Amino acid sequence: SQGGGSGPTGREGVYRWFSNLTSAQRAEFLCGLLDLCVPIELRFLGSCLEDLARKDYHSLRDAEIKANNPADLSGLTNITDEVVRSKLLVSLALLGSDNREAAVVLYRTLTHIDTVINNYGLALNDGRTEEQFLLLFTMASHHPAFSFHQKQALRQQLSQIHDILQVRGITCGYPQSSLALPDLPPHIPGWFIGISLNQSQSSWAALSSALSHGAAAK
Repeated sequence: SQGGGSGPTGREGVYRWFSNLTSAQRAEFLCGLLDLCVPIELRFLGSCLEDLARKDYHSLRDAEIKANNPADLSGLTNITDEVVRSKLLVSLALLGSDNREAAVVLYRTLTHIDTVINNYGLALNDGRTEEQFLLLFTMASHHPAFSFHQKQALRQQLSQIHDILQVRGITCGYPQSSLALPDLPPHIPGWFIGISLNQSQSSWAALSSALSHGAAAK
């Protein structure tokens, strides 16, 4: 029942489900959730994320500078090298949301995947290699520093990798595909996905109205 999914058991089920996802699946799922949030929710979540990220600010500062420097990024072109892929993942994670110049450099590197696959074959049967490529293109296809058209092209590249994995019959330990999310436990949806987009929009409208009345009262 809906009520049965609203307690600790339901939430713990979602947490367990999420903890079993790969990094690429987590990124895909979280970006999908953010797309469903209303503006005031996004501002709140942004504050929470900002506070959490601040704790690692100093330890990641040098890496962040390199991640946003096109000159440094231009040296990370050999994506057949696992070390380079790891650096690209860090760069994407720390890339500023409006750093278009750096995004262009990363885009050029990532869109050479066709040539790399044709010339080198890419041993995607290696679980770590597979996960790195899926995560790279999942992150890039959602990153705000890339233009809409760049993200579309990156999404197509991601689909190409996905197709290669399907043809080879490779999985990351879950059944149907390397991008598909496993089903939520059946007792979860009551609290987790029961709120419709219309309900969220209604909540946003009500809050906006309250804020407007508060401003008028002043």
